[in-house]
Amino acid sequence: MSRNYESLHDPNAEYTMRELSAETMEVTGSRGGDRDIEITDVQTTMVDGNFPWTLVRVYTDAGVVGTGEAYWGAGVPELIERMKPFVVGENPLDIDRLYEHLIQKMSGEGSVEGVTVTAISGIEVALHDLAGKILDVPAYQLLGGKYRDRMRVYCDCHTEAEADPDACADEAERVVDELGYDALKFDLDVPSGLEKDRANRHLRPGEIRHKAEIVEKVTERVKDKADVAFDCHWTFSGGSAKRLADAIEEYDVWWLEDPVPPENLEVQEEVTKNTTTPIAVGENRYRVTELRRLIESQAVDIVAPDLPKVGGMRETRKIADVANQYYVPVAMHNVASPVATMAAAHVGAAIPNSLAIEYHSYELGWWADLVEEDVIEDGYIEVPEKPGLGVTLDMDAVEAHMVDGETLFDPA
Repeated sequence: MSRNYESLHDPNAEYTMRELSAETMEVTGSRGGDRDIEITDVQTTMVDGNFPWTLVRVYTDAGVVGTGEAYWGAGVPELIERMKPFVVGENPLDIDRLYEHLIQKMSGEGSVEGVTVTAISGIEVALHDLAGKILDVPAYQLLGGKYRDRMRVYCDCHTEAEADPDACADEAERVVDELGYDALKFDLDVPSGLEKDRANRHLRPGEIRHKAEIVEKVTERVKDKADVAFDCHWTFSGGSAKRLADAIEEYDVWWLEDPVPPENLEVQEEVTKNTTTPIAVGENRYRVTELRRLIESQAVDIVAPDLPKVGGMRETRKIADVANQYYVPVAMHNVASPVATMAAAHVGAAIPNSLAIEYHSYELGWWADLVEEDVIEDGYIEVPEKPGLGVTLDMDAVEAHMVDGETLFDPA
């Protein structure tokens, strides 16, 4: 076995990525001026929001710090700590090279999909914030510029009586009229009281009528004031999903999301091609390699990657580029804090086929307090012109809402 291969896969090897670059890749060389910067540390802390958000900070010897976010989940901070030796000493401007390096170094620990990709995503987002600050450009500029100045946001809505069609319609009207959103989403995998055995994924006729009534009441209430999507959370069988999609074809449905489990691409394709109801899928698939198959088989009408889960900002851009070849729009799934939400806005601004970004925290009163800047106003995100992501963590708010046992980031 060659020394280079051992160095690539052994975390204890004495060779750094820069040395490997000289031996096996192009020599990166000196940048000159303010671009000769090295990463000195990577830190995480978890905030107890409506999900346990994992915030990531990448520190440099120039005193510039980048902030990112990884999708929530057990083991993410530990994996980021595990990867820290692979990026310390490297130039943070080499975002693509460092991303591929982390994918390679973590290949034995699952960097094809899953939580390892999520952990890498958090570092990748922080690198975009950092590179933008170093180069004094907003993050969207690193992705090729922008198509739009602001990003539409769709509000994921909930009620205490989530299975009551009238309650859902009331909440839809409130969110549109009082909160200013013109795009909404409601859950359809809610109990109807008619279930016999939810484990078999089969929908009885009465269950389908109940779900269709939710769709009817909500869409009729808001009419043309808002687009409305409906989420199924991978709950139903292929046959039941087709029957449900058929039952709601007459209503103004923006999309029906994740009607079947994500593993079987053929079933997903069958459902999508047997209805005129638009089908959205994507949050439970990883990297462009997995979503490419979904798009190329035309098993999806709208693709819905989750940026801090799927691989980060550039990986989401790659997914959008593939989707664009098939004229498929992108609606980014998002249950994140303001940090990854703003990262999604930068990507959404930089791709032609962007529909909207999800907002899942409208019931969490302090979501906006986590950063110093305003993020969502009247259902839209103005894409910042400040360097990097354009948001600044409010450390007092972070400290106030940290998960028990977490420690605050070191000061920059």
